[in-house]
Amino acid sequence: MRIHFIAIGGSAMHNLALALHDKGYQITGSDDQIFEPSRGRLEKAGILPDEMGWFPEKIGADLDAIILGMHARTDNPELLRAQELGLKVYSYPEFLFQQTANKKRVVIGGSHGKTSITSMILHVMNDVGMKCDFMVGAQLEGFDRMVNLEESTEVAIFEGDEYLSSPIDRRPKFLHYKPHVALLSGIAWDHINVFPTFEGYVDQFRLFVESIEPNGSLIWYSGDEHLHEVTNKALGNTKSLPYLAHPNVVDNGVTSLQTNNGLVELQIFGNHNMENLQGAMLVCRELGIQDEQFYKSISTFGGAARRLELIDKCETGAVYRDFAHSPSKLKATVRALKEQYPTRRLIACMELHTFSSLSADFLKEYDGCMDEADIAIVYFSPEAVKHKKLDMITAEEVSKGFGGGVTVETDSAALKEYLLNTSMDETNILLMSSGNFGGLDVIAVGKQLIEFSA
Repeated sequence: MRIHFIAIGGSAMHNLALALHDKGYQITGSDDQIFEPSRGRLEKAGILPDEMGWFPEKIGADLDAIILGMHARTDNPELLRAQELGLKVYSYPEFLFQQTANKKRVVIGGSHGKTSITSMILHVMNDVGMKCDFMVGAQLEGFDRMVNLEESTEVAIFEGDEYLSSPIDRRPKFLHYKPHVALLSGIAWDHINVFPTFEGYVDQFRLFVESIEPNGSLIWYSGDEHLHEVTNKALGNTKSLPYLAHPNVVDNGVTSLQTNNGLVELQIFGNHNMENLQGAMLVCRELGIQDEQFYKSISTFGGAARRLELIDKCETGAVYRDFAHSPSKLKATVRALKEQYPTRRLIACMELHTFSSLSADFLKEYDGCMDEADIAIVYFSPEAVKHKKLDMITAEEVSKGFGGGVTVETDSAALKEYLLNTSMDETNILLMSSGNFGGLDVIAVGKQLIEFSA
Protein backbone atom coordinates (compact mmCIF):
# COMPACT_ATOMS: atom_id res chain seq x y z
CA MET A 1 0.00 0.00 0.00
CA ARG A 2 1.02 3.60 -0.67
CA ILE A 3 0.10 5.85 2.25
CA HIS A 4 0.69 9.57 2.67
CA PHE A 5 0.75 11.25 6.09
CA ILE A 6 -0.39 14.86 6.33
CA ALA A 7 1.38 16.26 9.44
CA ILE A 8 3.75 13.30 9.76
CA GLY A 9 5.88 14.92 12.47
CA GLY A 10 3.48 14.43 15.38
CA SER A 11 4.30 12.04 18.20
CA ALA A 12 1.67 9.42 17.35
CA MET A 13 1.77 10.15 13.61
CA HIS A 14 5.48 9.58 13.08
CA ASN A 15 5.42 6.43 15.19
CA LEU A 16 2.54 5.04 13.11
CA ALA A 17 4.41 5.97 9.93
CA LEU A 18 7.47 4.06 11.16
CA ALA A 19 5.38 1.02 12.13
CA LEU A 20 3.76 0.87 8.69
CA HIS A 21 7.14 1.40 7.02
CA ASP A 22 8.40 -1.65 8.95
CA LYS A 23 5.45 -3.64 7.57
CA GLY A 24 6.62 -2.88 4.04
CA TYR A 25 4.17 -0.12 3.17
CA GLN A 26 5.34 2.75 0.93
CA ILE A 27 5.22 5.82 3.18
CA THR A 28 5.43 9.49 2.26
CA GLY A 29 4.60 12.48 4.39
CA SER A 30 4.57 16.22 4.83
CA ASP A 31 4.61 18.80 7.60
CA ASP A 32 5.41 22.48 8.07
CA GLN A 33 7.75 21.74 10.98
CA ILE A 34 9.24 18.57 12.45
CA PHE A 35 11.22 18.52 15.70
CA GLU A 36 13.32 15.90 17.42
CA PRO A 37 13.02 13.05 18.11
CA SER A 38 10.51 12.69 15.23
CA ARG A 39 12.89 14.25 12.73
CA GLY A 40 15.83 11.94 13.45
CA ARG A 41 13.67 8.81 13.50
CA LEU A 42 11.98 9.61 10.19
CA GLU A 43 15.32 10.50 8.61
CA LYS A 44 16.89 7.23 9.76
CA ALA A 45 14.01 5.30 8.15
CA GLY A 46 14.35 7.28 4.94
CA ILE A 47 10.87 8.82 5.09
CA LEU A 48 11.64 12.35 6.29
CA PRO A 49 10.08 14.87 3.86
CA ASP A 50 12.69 16.49 1.58
CA GLU A 51 11.40 19.94 2.46
CA MET A 52 8.95 21.45 4.94
CA GLY A 53 5.54 22.64 3.79
CA TRP A 54 2.43 21.41 2.03
CA PHE A 55 2.60 20.23 -1.59
CA PRO A 56 -0.81 19.36 -3.09
CA GLU A 57 0.85 18.44 -6.40
CA LYS A 58 2.36 15.40 -4.64
CA ILE A 59 -1.12 14.02 -3.84
CA GLY A 60 -2.09 11.67 -6.66
CA ALA A 61 -4.73 9.08 -7.44
CA ASP A 62 -2.10 6.35 -7.02
CA LEU A 63 -2.21 6.77 -3.24
CA ASP A 64 -4.19 4.09 -1.37
CA ALA A 65 -4.89 6.22 1.68
CA ILE A 66 -4.22 9.51 3.46
CA ILE A 67 -3.67 9.63 7.22
CA LEU A 68 -4.49 13.08 8.60
CA GLY A 69 -2.91 14.43 11.78
CA MET A 70 -4.40 16.93 14.25
CA HIS A 71 -1.67 19.46 13.45
CA ALA A 72 -3.18 19.98 9.99
CA ARG A 73 -6.10 22.35 9.39
CA THR A 74 -9.34 21.75 7.53
CA ASP A 75 -8.12 24.02 4.72
CA ASN A 76 -4.80 22.20 4.34
CA PRO A 77 -3.98 22.25 0.59
CA GLU A 78 -2.96 18.56 0.56
CA LEU A 79 -6.18 17.57 2.32
CA LEU A 80 -8.27 19.60 -0.13
CA ARG A 81 -6.49 17.89 -3.04
CA ALA A 82 -7.07 14.43 -1.53
CA GLN A 83 -10.76 15.20 -1.07
CA GLU A 84 -10.97 16.48 -4.64
CA LEU A 85 -9.53 13.16 -5.89
CA GLY A 86 -11.89 11.15 -3.68
CA LEU A 87 -9.06 9.49 -1.74
CA LYS A 88 -9.83 7.73 1.52
CA VAL A 89 -8.76 9.99 4.41
CA TYR A 90 -8.22 8.33 7.81
CA SER A 91 -7.46 9.68 11.25
CA TYR A 92 -4.72 7.66 12.90
CA PRO A 93 -7.09 5.93 15.38
CA GLU A 94 -9.39 5.03 12.49
CA PHE A 95 -6.46 3.48 10.64
CA LEU A 96 -5.28 1.62 13.75
CA PHE A 97 -8.69 -0.02 13.95
CA GLN A 98 -8.49 -1.04 10.28
CA GLN A 99 -5.13 -2.67 10.98
CA THR A 100 -6.45 -4.62 13.99
CA ALA A 101 -10.06 -5.35 12.97
CA ASN A 102 -9.51 -9.13 13.30
CA LYS A 103 -7.61 -8.98 16.62
CA LYS A 104 -8.59 -8.81 20.28
CA ARG A 105 -8.49 -5.13 21.16
CA VAL A 106 -7.78 -3.78 24.64
CA VAL A 107 -8.36 -0.04 25.13
CA ILE A 108 -7.26 1.95 28.18
CA GLY A 109 -9.28 5.13 28.70
CA GLY A 110 -9.82 7.74 31.38
CA SER A 111 -8.88 11.33 32.12
CA HIS A 112 -5.74 10.30 33.94
CA GLY A 113 -3.43 7.30 34.29
CA LYS A 114 -4.05 5.76 30.88
CA THR A 115 -0.43 6.06 29.70
CA SER A 116 0.85 4.53 32.94
CA ILE A 117 -1.66 1.66 32.86
CA THR A 118 -0.98 0.92 29.19
CA SER A 119 2.75 1.01 29.90
CA MET A 120 2.39 -1.43 32.79
CA ILE A 121 0.43 -3.89 30.64
CA LEU A 122 2.96 -3.69 27.81
CA HIS A 123 5.87 -4.13 30.20
CA VAL A 124 4.34 -7.29 31.67
CA MET A 125 3.40 -8.71 28.27
CA ASN A 126 6.90 -8.05 26.97
CA ASP A 127 8.42 -9.65 30.05
CA VAL A 128 6.36 -12.85 29.69
CA GLY A 129 7.00 -13.03 25.93
CA MET A 130 3.48 -12.13 24.75
CA LYS A 131 3.72 -10.15 21.49
CA CYS A 132 1.03 -7.63 20.61
CA ASP A 133 0.19 -4.61 18.52
CA PHE A 134 0.10 -1.42 20.53
CA MET A 135 -0.12 2.35 20.68
CA VAL A 136 0.99 4.15 23.84
CA GLY A 137 1.52 7.84 24.58
CA ALA A 138 5.05 7.66 25.97
CA GLN A 139 8.39 6.09 25.16
CA LEU A 140 8.88 2.89 27.19
CA GLU A 141 12.06 1.22 28.31
CA GLY A 142 12.58 -1.93 26.23
CA PHE A 143 10.51 -0.66 23.29
CA ASP A 144 11.87 1.10 20.20
CA ARG A 145 8.57 2.72 19.26
CA MET A 146 5.29 3.96 20.68
CA VAL A 147 3.35 2.09 17.95
CA ASN A 148 3.73 -1.52 16.84
CA LEU A 149 1.78 -3.35 14.11
CA GLU A 150 2.53 -6.90 13.00
CA GLU A 151 0.71 -9.50 10.93
CA SER A 152 1.34 -12.36 13.38
CA THR A 153 -0.06 -10.80 16.57
CA GLU A 154 -3.49 -11.64 17.96
CA VAL A 155 -3.91 -8.85 20.55
CA ALA A 156 -3.78 -5.03 20.25
CA ILE A 157 -3.31 -2.74 23.27
CA PHE A 158 -4.31 0.89 22.68
CA GLU A 159 -4.15 3.93 24.91
CA GLY A 160 -7.57 5.46 24.32
CA ASP A 161 -7.59 9.25 24.16
CA GLU A 162 -10.87 11.15 24.39
CA TYR A 163 -9.55 14.08 22.33
CA LEU A 164 -10.62 14.68 18.71
CA SER A 165 -9.49 12.22 16.03
CA SER A 166 -8.57 14.71 13.30
CA PRO A 167 -9.50 18.18 12.00
CA ILE A 168 -12.32 16.62 9.93
CA ASP A 169 -13.30 13.89 12.39
CA ARG A 170 -14.61 15.47 15.59
CA ARG A 171 -15.19 12.15 17.35
CA PRO A 172 -12.95 11.20 20.29
CA LYS A 173 -10.15 8.87 19.26
CA PHE A 174 -11.24 6.04 21.57
CA LEU A 175 -14.61 5.70 19.86
CA HIS A 176 -12.90 4.16 16.82
CA TYR A 177 -11.35 1.17 18.59
CA LYS A 178 -14.41 -0.95 19.59
CA PRO A 179 -12.66 -2.80 22.44
CA HIS A 180 -13.16 -6.36 23.60
CA VAL A 181 -11.56 -5.36 26.90
CA ALA A 182 -11.97 -1.76 28.06
CA LEU A 183 -10.60 0.02 31.12
CA LEU A 184 -11.66 3.38 32.54
CA SER A 185 -9.44 4.93 35.22
CA GLY A 186 -11.61 7.92 36.13
CA ILE A 187 -13.24 11.07 34.79
CA ALA A 188 -12.04 14.60 35.50
CA TRP A 189 -13.02 17.45 33.18
CA ASP A 190 -10.42 18.29 30.52
CA HIS A 191 -10.22 19.68 26.96
CA ILE A 192 -12.73 22.47 27.59
CA ASN A 193 -11.89 23.97 24.19
CA VAL A 194 -13.63 20.91 22.70
CA PHE A 195 -16.01 19.92 25.51
CA PRO A 196 -17.17 23.23 27.04
CA THR A 197 -19.40 21.52 29.64
CA PHE A 198 -18.59 18.72 32.05
CA GLU A 199 -21.76 16.91 31.03
CA GLY A 200 -20.69 16.91 27.38
CA TYR A 201 -17.29 15.59 28.39
CA VAL A 202 -18.81 12.74 30.44
CA ASP A 203 -21.03 11.82 27.50
CA GLN A 204 -17.96 10.77 25.52
CA PHE A 205 -17.16 8.11 28.12
CA ARG A 206 -20.75 6.84 27.99
CA LEU A 207 -20.36 6.42 24.25
CA PHE A 208 -17.05 4.62 24.80
CA VAL A 209 -18.71 2.13 27.17
CA GLU A 210 -21.47 1.57 24.63
CA SER A 211 -18.82 0.84 21.96
CA ILE A 212 -17.51 -2.28 23.75
CA GLU A 213 -17.88 -5.39 21.60
CA PRO A 214 -20.59 -7.94 22.61
CA ASN A 215 -19.53 -10.19 25.51
CA GLY A 216 -16.65 -7.85 26.26
CA SER A 217 -15.19 -6.79 29.61
CA LEU A 218 -15.26 -3.39 31.31
CA ILE A 219 -12.65 -2.79 34.01
CA TRP A 220 -13.28 0.43 35.93
CA TYR A 221 -12.08 2.32 38.99
CA SER A 222 -14.91 2.14 41.50
CA GLY A 223 -13.59 5.06 43.59
CA ASP A 224 -14.80 7.49 40.90
CA GLU A 225 -18.42 8.58 41.40
CA HIS A 226 -18.87 9.50 37.73
CA LEU A 227 -17.82 6.05 36.55
CA HIS A 228 -20.64 4.44 38.54
CA GLU A 229 -23.10 6.34 36.35
CA VAL A 230 -21.16 5.80 33.11
CA THR A 231 -20.68 2.06 33.58
CA ASN A 232 -24.44 1.62 33.91
CA LYS A 233 -24.54 2.25 30.16
CA ALA A 234 -22.68 -1.00 29.48
CA LEU A 235 -24.73 -3.62 27.66
CA GLY A 236 -26.06 -6.48 29.76
CA ASN A 237 -23.65 -8.99 28.23
CA THR A 238 -20.59 -6.91 29.23
CA LYS A 239 -18.58 -8.26 32.17
CA SER A 240 -18.13 -5.54 34.82
CA LEU A 241 -14.87 -5.61 36.82
CA PRO A 242 -14.55 -2.75 39.34
CA TYR A 243 -11.26 -2.14 41.14
CA LEU A 244 -9.55 -0.03 43.81
CA ALA A 245 -5.89 0.46 44.70
CA HIS A 246 -3.82 -2.69 45.20
CA PRO A 247 -2.99 -3.22 48.92
CA ASN A 248 0.52 -1.94 49.62
CA VAL A 249 2.91 -0.71 52.28
CA VAL A 250 5.57 2.01 52.25
CA ASP A 251 8.76 1.50 54.23
CA ASN A 252 11.76 3.82 54.13
CA GLY A 253 10.75 5.35 50.79
CA VAL A 254 10.05 1.99 49.11
CA THR A 255 6.54 0.78 48.15
CA SER A 256 5.75 -2.95 48.21
CA LEU A 257 2.62 -4.81 47.16
CA GLN A 258 0.91 -7.02 49.72
CA THR A 259 0.20 -10.38 48.07
CA ASN A 260 -0.76 -13.89 49.21
CA ASN A 261 2.87 -14.88 48.76
CA GLY A 262 4.41 -11.99 50.67
CA LEU A 263 5.61 -8.51 49.74
CA VAL A 264 6.59 -7.55 46.18
CA GLU A 265 8.93 -4.54 46.10
CA LEU A 266 8.23 -1.95 43.42
CA GLN A 267 10.18 0.79 41.66
CA ILE A 268 7.06 2.98 41.36
CA PHE A 269 5.03 4.59 44.14
CA GLY A 270 1.96 6.67 44.90
CA ASN A 271 -1.64 5.66 45.57
CA HIS A 272 -2.66 6.61 42.02
CA ASN A 273 -0.04 4.17 40.72
CA MET A 274 -1.39 1.44 43.01
CA GLU A 275 -4.80 2.09 41.42
CA ASN A 276 -3.24 1.99 37.96
CA LEU A 277 -1.40 -1.22 38.79
CA GLN A 278 -4.56 -2.98 39.98
CA GLY A 279 -6.34 -2.02 36.76
CA ALA A 280 -3.39 -3.29 34.71
CA MET A 281 -3.43 -6.59 36.61
CA LEU A 282 -7.13 -7.13 35.80
CA VAL A 283 -6.42 -6.49 32.11
CA CYS A 284 -3.58 -9.00 32.21
CA ARG A 285 -5.91 -11.57 33.80
CA GLU A 286 -8.31 -11.08 30.89
CA LEU A 287 -5.38 -11.85 28.58
CA GLY A 288 -4.54 -15.08 30.40
CA ILE A 289 -1.56 -13.84 32.46
CA GLN A 290 -1.47 -15.34 35.96
CA ASP A 291 -1.17 -13.03 38.97
CA GLU A 292 2.15 -14.61 39.98
CA GLN A 293 3.57 -13.79 36.55
CA PHE A 294 2.21 -10.27 36.80
CA TYR A 295 3.82 -9.63 40.20
CA LYS A 296 7.19 -10.91 39.04
CA SER A 297 7.13 -8.71 35.94
CA ILE A 298 5.70 -5.55 37.48
CA SER A 299 8.45 -5.49 40.10
CA THR A 300 10.89 -4.41 37.37
CA PHE A 301 8.63 -1.69 35.91
CA GLY A 302 10.35 1.67 36.23
CA GLY A 303 7.53 3.83 34.89
CA ALA A 304 6.79 5.55 31.61
CA ALA A 305 8.68 8.61 30.43
CA ARG A 306 7.56 11.80 32.22
CA ARG A 307 5.27 9.92 34.59
CA LEU A 308 6.79 10.56 38.05
CA GLU A 309 10.11 10.04 36.30
CA LEU A 310 13.21 10.37 38.47
CA ILE A 311 15.66 12.81 36.85
CA ASP A 312 18.37 12.42 39.49
CA LYS A 313 18.80 12.01 43.23
CA CYS A 314 21.29 12.37 46.05
CA GLU A 315 21.27 11.16 49.62
CA THR A 316 19.09 14.01 50.86
CA GLY A 317 16.82 14.78 47.92
CA ALA A 318 15.55 14.04 44.43
CA VAL A 319 14.21 15.76 41.31
CA TYR A 320 11.22 14.31 39.45
CA ARG A 321 9.31 15.32 36.35
CA ASP A 322 5.76 14.47 35.36
CA PHE A 323 3.36 15.10 32.49
CA ALA A 324 0.66 16.22 34.94
CA HIS A 325 -1.27 19.31 33.87
CA SER A 326 -4.95 18.78 34.77
CA PRO A 327 -6.18 19.36 38.35
CA SER A 328 -6.73 15.68 39.18
CA LYS A 329 -3.29 14.71 37.86
CA LEU A 330 -1.57 17.51 39.77
CA LYS A 331 -3.24 16.57 43.02
CA ALA A 332 -2.42 12.85 42.66
CA THR A 333 1.21 13.46 41.70
CA VAL A 334 1.89 15.97 44.48
CA ARG A 335 0.27 13.66 47.02
CA ALA A 336 2.26 10.66 45.81
CA LEU A 337 5.61 12.34 46.45
CA LYS A 338 4.51 13.79 49.78
CA GLU A 339 3.28 10.41 51.01
CA GLN A 340 6.40 8.61 49.80
CA TYR A 341 8.75 11.10 51.51
CA PRO A 342 6.70 12.67 54.33
CA THR A 343 9.69 14.22 56.11
CA ARG A 344 11.13 15.97 53.05
CA ARG A 345 10.20 19.45 51.90
CA LEU A 346 8.37 19.30 48.57
CA ILE A 347 8.78 22.08 46.01
CA ALA A 348 6.19 21.52 43.27
CA CYS A 349 6.35 23.50 40.02
CA MET A 350 3.71 23.18 37.31
CA GLU A 351 3.19 24.85 33.95
CA LEU A 352 -0.15 26.00 32.61
CA HIS A 353 0.28 24.97 28.99
CA THR A 354 -2.89 23.38 27.56
CA PHE A 355 -5.92 25.22 26.16
CA SER A 356 -7.94 24.24 29.23
CA SER A 357 -5.34 25.28 31.81
CA LEU A 358 -4.73 28.68 30.18
CA SER A 359 -8.44 29.52 30.15
CA ALA A 360 -9.57 31.97 32.84
CA ASP A 361 -12.90 30.13 33.13
CA PHE A 362 -11.13 26.83 33.93
CA LEU A 363 -8.62 28.11 36.51
CA LYS A 364 -11.06 27.60 39.40
CA GLU A 365 -10.87 23.84 38.76
CA TYR A 366 -7.31 23.96 40.18
CA ASP A 367 -8.47 25.13 43.61
CA GLY A 368 -6.46 23.30 46.29
CA CYS A 369 -4.77 20.82 43.95
CA MET A 370 -1.24 21.80 45.09
CA ASP A 371 -2.01 22.39 48.77
CA GLU A 372 0.07 19.40 49.91
CA ALA A 373 3.28 20.90 48.51
CA ASP A 374 5.41 22.91 50.93
CA ILE A 375 6.21 25.39 48.16
CA ALA A 376 3.98 25.59 45.08
CA ILE A 377 5.00 27.46 41.93
CA VAL A 378 2.76 27.94 38.89
CA TYR A 379 4.41 29.04 35.64
CA PHE A 380 2.76 30.23 32.45
CA SER A 381 4.06 31.96 29.34
CA PRO A 382 2.08 35.00 28.13
CA GLU A 383 3.42 34.15 24.66
CA ALA A 384 1.77 30.71 24.86
CA VAL A 385 -1.55 32.38 25.71
CA LYS A 386 -1.21 34.64 22.67
CA HIS A 387 -0.19 31.74 20.44
CA LYS A 388 -3.31 29.81 21.43
CA LYS A 389 -5.37 32.96 20.73
CA LEU A 390 -6.85 32.96 24.22
CA ASP A 391 -7.77 35.93 26.40
CA MET A 392 -4.76 36.95 28.48
CA ILE A 393 -4.76 35.76 32.09
CA THR A 394 -3.08 37.51 35.00
CA ALA A 395 -0.92 36.25 37.87
CA GLU A 396 -3.68 37.34 40.25
CA GLU A 397 -6.28 35.24 38.40
CA VAL A 398 -3.97 32.22 38.47
CA SER A 399 -3.26 32.58 42.19
CA LYS A 400 -6.97 32.94 42.96
CA GLY A 401 -7.79 29.91 40.80
CA PHE A 402 -5.38 27.75 42.82
CA GLY A 403 -6.91 29.00 46.07
CA GLY A 404 -3.91 31.14 46.97
CA GLY A 405 -0.70 29.89 48.52
CA VAL A 406 1.12 29.62 45.19
CA THR A 407 3.86 31.69 43.60
CA VAL A 408 3.07 32.63 40.01
CA GLU A 409 5.98 33.02 37.58
CA THR A 410 5.98 34.10 33.92
CA ASP A 411 9.75 34.32 33.37
CA SER A 412 11.41 31.00 32.49
CA ALA A 413 14.91 32.36 33.25
CA ALA A 414 13.82 33.53 36.70
CA LEU A 415 12.29 30.11 37.42
CA LYS A 416 15.54 28.41 36.39
CA GLU A 417 17.58 30.74 38.63
CA TYR A 418 15.29 30.04 41.58
CA LEU A 419 15.57 26.28 41.13
CA LEU A 420 19.36 26.29 40.75
CA ASN A 421 19.67 28.26 44.00
CA THR A 422 17.51 25.79 45.92
CA SER A 423 19.09 23.64 48.61
CA MET A 424 18.42 19.92 48.16
CA ASP A 425 18.82 19.24 51.87
CA GLU A 426 15.88 16.96 52.74
CA THR A 427 14.09 18.32 49.67
CA ASN A 428 12.30 16.89 46.65
CA ILE A 429 11.53 18.96 43.55
CA LEU A 430 8.65 18.04 41.25
CA LEU A 431 8.42 19.61 37.78
CA MET A 432 5.04 19.06 36.11
CA SER A 433 4.16 20.07 32.56
CA SER A 434 2.90 18.87 29.20
CA GLY A 435 5.23 21.52 27.73
CA ASN A 436 8.76 22.56 28.69
CA PHE A 437 8.45 25.62 30.96
CA GLY A 438 9.17 28.06 28.14
CA GLY A 439 12.19 26.18 26.81
CA LEU A 440 13.66 25.10 30.13
CA ASP A 441 15.80 21.96 29.90
CA VAL A 442 14.35 20.26 32.99
CA ILE A 443 16.67 17.26 32.70
CA ALA A 444 19.77 19.48 32.72
CA VAL A 445 18.43 21.62 35.58
CA GLY A 446 17.58 18.54 37.65
CA LYS A 447 21.01 17.02 37.16
CA GLN A 448 22.71 20.34 38.01
CA LEU A 449 20.75 20.58 41.23
CA ILE A 450 21.89 17.13 42.31
CA GLU A 451 25.48 17.77 41.14
CA PHE A 452 25.64 21.01 43.17
CA SER A 453 24.38 19.11 46.23
CA ALA A 454 26.97 16.33 46.00
